[in-house]
Amino acid sequence: MTDRSDDRLIVALDVADAHQGLALTERLGDAVGFYKIGLGMLTGGGLALARELKDEHGKRIFLDMKLFDIGATVEAAVRGLARFDLDFLTVHGDPHVVRAARAGAAESGLKILAVTVLTSLDRGDLDEALMRPGTVPDLVLERAARAFEAGADGVIASPQEAAAIRALPQAAGRLIVTPGVRPTGAEAGDQKRIATPTSAIAGGADHIVVGRPVWQAPDPRAAAQAILAELPRL
Repeated sequence: MTDRSDDRLIVALDVADAHQGLALTERLGDAVGFYKIGLGMLTGGGLALARELKDEHGKRIFLDMKLFDIGATVEAAVRGLARFDLDFLTVHGDPHVVRAARAGAAESGLKILAVTVLTSLDRGDLDEALMRPGTVPDLVLERAARAFEAGADGVIASPQEAAAIRALPQAAGRLIVTPGVRPTGAEAGDQKRIATPTSAIAGGADHIVVGRPVWQAPDPRAAAQAILAELPRL
C-alpha cells in the first residue's frame, strides 16, 4: 500500500512506546504519511514500530538517532540500520561522522541528515558546552556547509536558519528538515528557535517536524490536517 499524504509534514512519535505510537498512527490514518521515531522510543519497541509502519502501512520513516561516535562505529551502525529500508537517519553534523554514515548507507537509499545545532539550544547553551564563539545562525550555516561537503543528503536546522542554508551553493539538491515548528497559536515548549509551518516551508525547508501540537491535541488527525492546511500548495 502506498500512502499519498503530503509528506512535507513529518509527525514525531514522541510517545512512550510502540503501542502508543501505533495507536496514534491509527488515529491519524491517511492524514499523515511520514513519521519520526527517536531515541525516546528506542527501548520501547521503536525500531519494530518503524518496520511495521514502513512494511505494513506504506509510511515513510525518519529514524532520529543523532548518531555520534568514532567513524568505524558509526559506519557499522548505519550499515545495520540501512537494511531496514527506512528513509531518513540523523547523525551529528561533524564531518567525520557524516562521512562514516554516508559510507555505511552506501547505495541503500537511506538519506543521511546531519544535525547542525539543536533547536532547543541557544548561545548560552553553546557557551556552557564550551562551543567556540559566534552567533547560532553563523555556526549553523558553517556546520551545514561542512556537512554537505562531507556527503550529507540533508541537514536538520531550525526554521530560522532554513533560508540561509538553502542559499548555500552546497545546498543544491539537498534536503532541509526543520524541527522547532509550531502551528499558529501553539506554545513553544522546550524549543527556542521556532517558526510556523508556513514560514518554515517558505524559508526553504523541504519537511517540517511537528510532535506535541499533534499528539497532545484532543483530535490529532484534525490537528495534523490544520497544519497541512497552513502549508503553501504544492
